[in-house]
Amino acid sequence: MPLHLAPSFRARLASSERALVGMWACSGSPLVTEVAAGSGLDWLLIDMEHSANTLESVLLQLQAAAAYPIAPLVRVASNDTVAIKQVLDLGAQNIIVPMVSSAAEAQAAVAATRYPPEGVRGVGSALARSARWNRVDRYLQESAAHTSLTVQIETAAGVEAAADIAAIDGIDAVFVGPSDLSASMGLLGQQTHPSVVAAVEHVFSAVQAAGKPVGVNAFDPVAADAYIAAGADFVAVGADVALLARASEALAARFIIAEATERASY
Repeated sequence: MPLHLAPSFRARLASSERALVGMWACSGSPLVTEVAAGSGLDWLLIDMEHSANTLESVLLQLQAAAAYPIAPLVRVASNDTVAIKQVLDLGAQNIIVPMVSSAAEAQAAVAATRYPPEGVRGVGSALARSARWNRVDRYLQESAAHTSLTVQIETAAGVEAAADIAAIDGIDAVFVGPSDLSASMGLLGQQTHPSVVAAVEHVFSAVQAAGKPVGVNAFDPVAADAYIAAGADFVAVGADVALLARASEALAARFIIAEATERASY
């Protein structure tokens, strides 16, 4: 049978005339992910690096998101061949690999997504959702066409190597992480510091000069707007847990703190 999948993130980026806007799924809940999947956003990142997501919870979230037009991405915890293989076998179509700071690391990520002789991905299609348990004709030969690979630049060294990273065949997009980048630059917690912003925009120029799309994480709406104006091809503008945290704090401020203030004025 054919593999009926939504367009890859690579294809969506290539066909869009505007920046694609997305959010993070960190709660580990398939229900929350399904709510976010129906939001109208362009893409949704299921995170395994900074959350409690497991292989099983990622699988459930991929299944939940499959009913919606949003593009699900899975960020693996590290640039690890086994971790990437397992997430691909779950049926993840779009992978993001964090902390890539050199062309060699980018090449290793590409190899992990490809079967031999182009790469080193282990063959387990008879056991995996990715090939629908060997029900997909020519999956082994055509799997690369169904998947996309984004690598994350999050260090000062990665900024310097951005052009070389983007030039690697098989890298479909580059995503900049200002939080870790600011820490790498000695500016911990200062994601919008002018030096950090300049470094992000340097990556934009280097990656786009190589003909690849580039994105950035920017939960601050002002920063997100600025990066879109600077030419970002995709932007992350929020996270499920952050939205819940801020909204619940707003409820507390509206009903509890406001009531306490009113009583104190009697």
